[in-house]
Amino acid sequence: MKNNTPLPFFLCFILFCIHTPPIFAKANSDSTAIKIKTAFKGKLTFTGFAEAYYGYDFGKPHDGNRPDFIYSHNRNNEVNLNLIYAKLNYSASHLRTNLALMYGTYANANLAAEPFPLRYIFEANIGFRLSKKKELWLDGGIFPSHIGFESAISKDCWTLTRSIMAENTPYFETGVKLSYTSDNGKLFASVLLLNGWQRIQRIKGNSLPSFGWQITYKPNTVFSLNSSTFFGANQPDADRKMRYYHNFYGIIQPIDQFGITIGVDFGAEQKNVATKKYNLWYSPAVLLRYVPTAKVAMAARYEYYNDVAGVVISTATPNGFQTHGVSANLDINILKNLLWRIEGKGYFSKDEVFQLHGKPSSKNYAITTSLTMSF
Repeated sequence: MKNNTPLPFFLCFILFCIHTPPIFAKANSDSTAIKIKTAFKGKLTFTGFAEAYYGYDFGKPHDGNRPDFIYSHNRNNEVNLNLIYAKLNYSASHLRTNLALMYGTYANANLAAEPFPLRYIFEANIGFRLSKKKELWLDGGIFPSHIGFESAISKDCWTLTRSIMAENTPYFETGVKLSYTSDNGKLFASVLLLNGWQRIQRIKGNSLPSFGWQITYKPNTVFSLNSSTFFGANQPDADRKMRYYHNFYGIIQPIDQFGITIGVDFGAEQKNVATKKYNLWYSPAVLLRYVPTAKVAMAARYEYYNDVAGVVISTATPNGFQTHGVSANLDINILKNLLWRIEGKGYFSKDEVFQLHGKPSSKNYAITTSLTMSF
């Protein structure tokens, strides 16, 4: 989608954040975030993130875009910004709120269905603590998705690019969330009322809200388990097809230098509004990460995505989308808040769902490098 972003609007927001007069400010030695004490007995924090990247698809797509199921780092053979955002966070004992505006090819691809200016809102929410003694919160607005172990902020992910399952599940969601964290921090649970499957505005003609829940359990520093569910419809009422989706993953990190993530996603959607039969799709993924030094990290990924019916990834081929993927990346921490990454990736599909020099192909290869800065 062609970018008509009002970049001056985004820059004005950053300047506003920088020049907002605090009562007094100080740098936190444990973080690069700027923290400001306010007159409301809370804390105002200003953070930011920027990622520039270059990707080369050996299939040489004529339109300059990676395959249609890729929404992050999706431009080919050009230097571009995947994501840049500026964020304000206010937190107090009983209140919290976040506002972040963004720019980049991530926004262009993932929020193409949203009108301006909603298209450039990365996060906008407010939450109220419902208990004086317990971590029980009610939040509403636009916030990161409760599905998956990857996020839009690539520096927080083990791999430079996202898995197929992450690219084709919500990065963000809009609605109301009731969440609880246990006193020892080992258990997190939430229930959600949402506007839909990665939507800010509900689809026109759809009167049914979507629902979800999430449970994360961390018994110790070695293991972490997560279960997330979504159910709702992604069409107008006249063509309503109920969708059920479940994401499960576990992270094992026996030592600081090594970790394993195993994830499995499973989805089902009605074939049509008049039947109880469902189209199914699923995706497993395994990631390994090794950190030999404080400045160097390496990761590898294997994934498989099976969507024969084309519910999420449509191909119009006899066997639909049945694709294996492998990738490996190297990370170098140049400075504390400056990260350089490079990744090679290959896809191998049952049908010829890719393009190679203008001709159908069952294989796709790409290399991507990025430079990220955070504060």
